[in-house]
Amino acid sequence: MNHEIVELEEETAVETPKTGTFADLGLSEEILKAVTEMGFESPSPIQAQGIPPVMEGLDVIGQAQTGTGKTAAFGIPALEMVDPTNNAVQVLVLCPTRELAVQVSEEIGRLAKYKRGVRIEAIYGGDSIERQIRSLKKGVQIVVGTPGRVMDHMQRRTLKFDEVRMMVLDEADEMLDMGFREDIESILDDMPAERQTILFSATMSKPIMSITKRFLNDPVLIKVVRNELTNDNIEQVCYEVKPQGKLEVMTRLIDMYNLQSLLVFCNTKRKVDEIVEQLQVRGYSSEGIHGDLRQQQRTNVMSKFKAGVTTILVATDVAARGIDVSGLDAVINYDIPLDEEYYVHRIGRTGRAGMSGKAFSLVARDEKFRIRQIENFTKVKIEKGVIPSYEDIVGIRKARFVEGLAETIRESGDDSLYDDVLELLHHSGFTTEQIVSAMAKQMLGVQKNDYADANLAWEERRSDRDRSDRGGRERDRGGDRFGRGSERGGRFESRESDRGSRFGNRDNDRGARFGSRESDRGGRFESRESDRGPRREKSAPGPVEAGMTRLFFNVGRQDHIMPRDFVGAIAGESNIPGKDIGAIEIYDKFTYVDVPERDARVVVRAMDGNTIKGRPVQVDIAK
Repeated sequence: MNHEIVELEEETAVETPKTGTFADLGLSEEILKAVTEMGFESPSPIQAQGIPPVMEGLDVIGQAQTGTGKTAAFGIPALEMVDPTNNAVQVLVLCPTRELAVQVSEEIGRLAKYKRGVRIEAIYGGDSIERQIRSLKKGVQIVVGTPGRVMDHMQRRTLKFDEVRMMVLDEADEMLDMGFREDIESILDDMPAERQTILFSATMSKPIMSITKRFLNDPVLIKVVRNELTNDNIEQVCYEVKPQGKLEVMTRLIDMYNLQSLLVFCNTKRKVDEIVEQLQVRGYSSEGIHGDLRQQQRTNVMSKFKAGVTTILVATDVAARGIDVSGLDAVINYDIPLDEEYYVHRIGRTGRAGMSGKAFSLVARDEKFRIRQIENFTKVKIEKGVIPSYEDIVGIRKARFVEGLAETIRESGDDSLYDDVLELLHHSGFTTEQIVSAMAKQMLGVQKNDYADANLAWEERRSDRDRSDRGGRERDRGGDRFGRGSERGGRFESRESDRGSRFGNRDNDRGARFGSRESDRGGRFESRESDRGPRREKSAPGPVEAGMTRLFFNVGRQDHIMPRDFVGAIAGESNIPGKDIGAIEIYDKFTYVDVPERDARVVVRAMDGNTIKGRPVQVDIAK
């Protein structure tokens, strides 16, 4: 029997009797108590429609974006199914990134608060594998991990799947994009035949459907439509800004709306570092998170942000996977995403749980067409905002200063400790007006800069108006004809910058479609092995390109490792863009891989002692 697809809209679904309450889903008292303590009143659409079939033991495919509550949709049934008296692994959850693995394990842990004897372990690269092995030996019922580290434990025989009854692929599309297809298939092949498989993905691409047909048995399909993340409680505004004025406009928006918890998205790791540095120079409490950070650094950054010590978190899209912070005041798109679905993912992090939120996008002239594509995709009109002036911001800060000072005076009571300060300053020859003005200047911290009197908005050129009047026909003939970027390379630079290689393990599915495009990017690795036939062993490797460092890997052709395996492993474990990886020269017993100089040490730390296709590798900078 083929199960029908269930399509839902967030707002209408919540009102239907089917969603009801968690108690209506037949959950145990322990789970209901934990859910209530976590503040959930009623299940989200993906939970209401997903929990019953998962509880029945059926395979399920859920198409839903970040923020829809899918962790509980599989976490609650998993906890209800687990036998606490059995110390073997009974549930395996695969996640694309270490951040998401940590978040999922923590949320399942909160749901399991009153389920005695249930143990959950997160396993991922960057964490001590010896500590993970010790924990697994003690007995764990639920394991949440990244594909690379799970494969590592499989090879070491420290993670056994003999008694796994439920397998979950969370954000499967992201795992495939990062080059983990072969690892996922190897893990699924090692699973017991009699198991339940749950798959969640924001998109249903051909590779996803290929996996579902091969590994899932008559699955129930549930789909939460995209407009549930672009609902009315999120105020969406775009500002047409000159590129050099983006930081100034962003800080004005922060001041104008008094944003105390803000997530800023950039398309590249380098841009994240630049923005954080500039914000800190201006006195804003900000931190950045991207693929180059070690796990301890990421943990520290997220701890400070969740505690409110840091008010602004600047992130790339992939690094933000797994970030789950409630009560965000706003999301700012410093760079406009090159993927429309990424826009939906980004803004869906504010305005959650019925609260209001703001999503501001800073649009340079060559990004305007992307906003139109996003509007067409989401079916939502993004309003054009007016950039606050320097005088507006000064006025707002003055008003807040006066309000805060008045509140301090009202609360000071009989405290006379500072009563003589005014008198001391008067004795120094200053008037009351001078003293208050200096105090305000010191407290407000508003200083005129080069942008104070400048026009930061770009003005529409005649060519822009003509192009708009012709219905965008220019894009079909000119620089935008490839559908994504007015700057042709831009599509690849930003979309690939933090996702690893999108093409390393997708070649089999996309065929010749990317043939010419791959020749300049990931495909250059494949051509050496497959397009040229048998390759003669060279006596010496080719020259190293400027700005690159050559790494030595102790595995080669005899280990049946292909170039895409190196791309997928390095991108997945090191979180560097797959497109940044240079030449890969595979010999019989070893391999040379060129990586950017700035990333060389990161790759060595991440890969040395790790595995590629289950084979232990040793990595060092080539002599």
